[in-house]
Amino acid sequence: MNQTVQIRFPKNIHLAIKREDLLHPYISGNKFRKLKYNVQEAQRQGKTMMLTFGGAYSNHIAATAAAGKEYGLKTLGVIRGEELTGKVNDNPTLSFARDCGMEFEFVTREAYRQKTEETFIETLRQKFGDFYLVPEGGTNSFAVKGCEEILTPDDTGFDYIACAVGTGGTISGIANSAEDHQKVLGFPALKADLSADIAKFAIKDNWQLITDYHFGGYAKTDESLIAFINDFYAKTNIPLDPVYTGKTVFGVIDMIENGYFPEGSRILVIHTGGLQGIAGMNKQLHKKGLLTIKT
Repeated sequence: MNQTVQIRFPKNIHLAIKREDLLHPYISGNKFRKLKYNVQEAQRQGKTMMLTFGGAYSNHIAATAAAGKEYGLKTLGVIRGEELTGKVNDNPTLSFARDCGMEFEFVTREAYRQKTEETFIETLRQKFGDFYLVPEGGTNSFAVKGCEEILTPDDTGFDYIACAVGTGGTISGIANSAEDHQKVLGFPALKADLSADIAKFAIKDNWQLITDYHFGGYAKTDESLIAFINDFYAKTNIPLDPVYTGKTVFGVIDMIENGYFPEGSRILVIHTGGLQGIAGMNKQLHKKGLLTIKT
């Protein structure tokens, strides 16, 4: 569903949000798209467990746990930070995943950096048995295939498609399915050059990364972003998360106001979900005595 943003913008620019966050109550946004064909592939291979990786408040961990519960697969989350052992009850994301049946393996940050190495993965197989491996963030060819289904024929009237970028799977799928006249703008949520990762899967060169709106890095924020998210929600009744889509919408509107887009441009922002992470972010903001996100 595309929801028009009822805010008057200069140069007669039209902005809409594709509400992918409403696809599923727990497997939300791009995680639904990324997991769709991975779950099917796990079932095709006869696997009974999916293993994946993530941090303390990972949308991917929560969505994988929910998908496992819904489709009858065991799930195992390899979690960055052994200090989280015994603290699941204090973490909204991990407690939700546990309640969906996910088991956890908490590892040090040093060990976590080995997550793509075959020796580390083989160690996990020896400990937990056979499993279907879903990469951190969910990005692989099956995820990109799912993300190619985000755009529909109803979206051909838009000139620009904007989305948050984490591991590159979502923007790759969108770029592959975008029309020739459409420009795909990716807003990285972290300080890193993701071009090479996207180029592995994107078959077109119709995309561009806008790197000015990461707010200091992954999961970093400030009061200007939180205030923007709260103001946008008050004006539009569209909730935004502070890690991904909040930064993207902030960036798009800032670019509109600074004349980046031509007269009469039609812009579609993909809401990639991630709203489950707000509870965890608010806990951190509250501890610091900072403004929190209204829900």
